[in-house]
Amino acid sequence: MKHAMNLISVALLLGVSVALAETPDVGEIIERANQAAYYAGTDGRSEARMRITDGRGREQVRQFTLLRRNGEDGKQEYLVVFSRPADVRDTVFLVHKNPGDDDHRWLYLPGLDLVRRIAPGDVRTSFVGSHVYYEDVSGRHIEEDAHELVEVTDEHYVIRSTPKDPGSVEFAAFKTWIDRETFLPMKSEYEKSDGEVYRRMQVLEVEDIDGYPTGTRMRMDDLDEGGHTIVEFRFASYDLGIPESVFTERSLRNPPRQWLQR
Repeated sequence: MKHAMNLISVALLLGVSVALAETPDVGEIIERANQAAYYAGTDGRSEARMRITDGRGREQVRQFTLLRRNGEDGKQEYLVVFSRPADVRDTVFLVHKNPGDDDHRWLYLPGLDLVRRIAPGDVRTSFVGSHVYYEDVSGRHIEEDAHELVEVTDEHYVIRSTPKDPGSVEFAAFKTWIDRETFLPMKSEYEKSDGEVYRRMQVLEVEDIDGYPTGTRMRMDDLDEGGHTIVEFRFASYDLGIPESVFTERSLRNPPRQWLQR
């Protein structure tokens, strides 16, 4: 009996060792999650509908097309062109993402015929009246936070991230639940200094598109003020060969219609 128990103990220890060996380190998890969420393919295009519900239950809808192109060394470019409703039609948002440095962001307001630069300090503010922030559109730089693997479940790696410059953001930390198979971030919860969760992002639906697992429906909740925004992505496609010229300041006033149509 004692010999049998020893064998069981050894087997259990070996099982634990194998499980630990199969778990990537936190840096690899974060890098793969960032790639899965923001860098699928060489470029991409999708149409989106954003349904905004405030704390009193009032709704607004925004529709836009998003174009993305990957560059070298993690650099990226995004162009977001709004089509509905009429009061935001032809509003354009342009991002030049620069890992290790400040991103460059511009917003074109057609009613004023005005191009406005979005300062780095404004990236965690509302994106066209929604509960989504400007920074959420193109992603937060992974080097801006210290990351810790706090839990491994059957389905997720759970990462706790703490800002290296606390004065630059409104949150004290956030947790992210990353799918162990696809490495897509499926949920993020942002905490205040007392640990209270005040903001939550959840991916509600995932589809395989052109071989890339893609979040096609997500929800952002404001747990302080109430209200939420649901974003649905449709007609997504990848590896289209979108040229770099699409992502210039010229496209703010003259969006590239040939790349905005299906």
